[in-house]
Amino acid sequence: MEILLVVIALAAVFLISIYNSLATLKVKIKEAWSQIDVQLKRRIDLIPNLVESVKGYAAHEKEVFENVTKARAALMTAGDPKAAGEADMQLTSALKSLFAVAEAYPELKAQEGFINLQKELSDTEDKVAYSRQFFNSVVRQYNEKIVAFPSNLIAGMFGFKQEAFFEAEAQDREAVKVEF
Repeated sequence: MEILLVVIALAAVFLISIYNSLATLKVKIKEAWSQIDVQLKRRIDLIPNLVESVKGYAAHEKEVFENVTKARAALMTAGDPKAAGEADMQLTSALKSLFAVAEAYPELKAQEGFINLQKELSDTEDKVAYSRQFFNSVVRQYNEKIVAFPSNLIAGMFGFKQEAFFEAEAQDREAVKVEF
């Protein structure tokens, strides 16, 4: 009888341990996503200043400014990693067009405010990339635990589901060139 109680206690400890590790990873995924979100919001906050800087020199490029504004709005309303990834790609594409317009104005490229915005945006892009990498690492750990035996049994019992990675589209996997 005592052996049976010990076996049941060990099984319970094992079950609790696996459940807690899955729950902990789930919280880490939320934290990692919030870090991406913080950096994307920082990026979103920089964009109006950047657009205004370029607008002063290239007011006739209305379509470029509208595309940046639409892409920024889409990113602001994205609620999950997949939607944010798609909106982020749209914004990156729109910013490429904006920087192409800025390229045609040497006096804009020499303006201190524009240079500072460019540096801040570049710094933010680096932070977004790092945050995505961290998010995907945590998602990978979590997903591995969900499919590996015996934790897959416990994950199934308690309804833990695999999470989606923050992925880039094929055309966006190439490095973005921003030249001023």
